This record gives sequence, structure tokens and C-alpha cells, in this order.
Amino acid sequence: MRFMMIVKSTPETEADVLPSSELIAAMGRYNEELIKAGTLLAGEGLKSSRNGARIKYAGGKFKITDGPFTETKELIAGFWIIEVKSKDEALAWVRRIPFEEGQEIELREVFEAEDFAVDAISEEHLAKEAAWRKENQKPLKG
Repeated sequence: MRFMMIVKSTPETEADVLPSSELIAAMGRYNEELIKAGTLLAGEGLKSSRNGARIKYAGGKFKITDGPFTETKELIAGFWIIEVKSKDEALAWVRRIPFEEGQEIELREVFEAEDFAVDAISEEHLAKEAAWRKENQKPLKG
């Protein structure tokens, strides 16, 4: 099972205030634990929404709105994608994140190809998807 651990934005992250050196070091140690456990597939911090854009497709056209965006609680500041055996294991990793008081994390399971109805995806597509994941989505090694 793959899960995305989503780090919610705060007024500080939206103001491009970088974490303290102590927090950065603690996050490095946490990432190393994920890597050593063979759990981490990907993880990154994101720049503030002022550097981004929202793209909406409607009426056959794309509408692009440049950031910044005001609803901090709806924005993300970073993420990890982990591969674990269960939601409980994913939650155990979330509980180990070295964050400061008030930081919010959202945990979401990632769809797998086999989650879709049998007639929605061809066997050929499922095989290609599985081969691509096997080749490209391996746990990071330390």
C-alpha cells in the first residue's frame, strides 16, 4: 500500500520562512529512518503558492490563475510518498514526523491499478502500469 503524507501549509511556509536548522536536521534524520526502513518512495518540500498556479479546465478551455492563494489550510507545503503494509503502519510513521506545535498532516492512500473495476482498465494497461512502477518507483536507498 502506498500513502501520501501531505504537509499542510502555514502562514510561515506561505511567507517562505524556512524551518530552523534544528528542524531541518530532525527532518533529515526522519528521512534517513524512512530510507533505512525501505519505505520512502519520494518526498519533497514545496515553495509557497506565490510561485505556483492553479489550472482549471472548463468549457473546453484552460483557465490559469497565478498564485499566491489565500486559503492556507487548503495548500500543501510538502509531502512524502511511502510504501507500507497498512494504514496503521503509515500512521505510525506520521506520528514520528518531527514537527512543531500546530503543524497539520493529511494522510491519503494512493490508488493502485487493481483498485479500479476490471472492465475499466485493460489487462495490457495493468501490465504496463505494473512494469513501469517496478522499474521507476523503488524505495530510496541510503
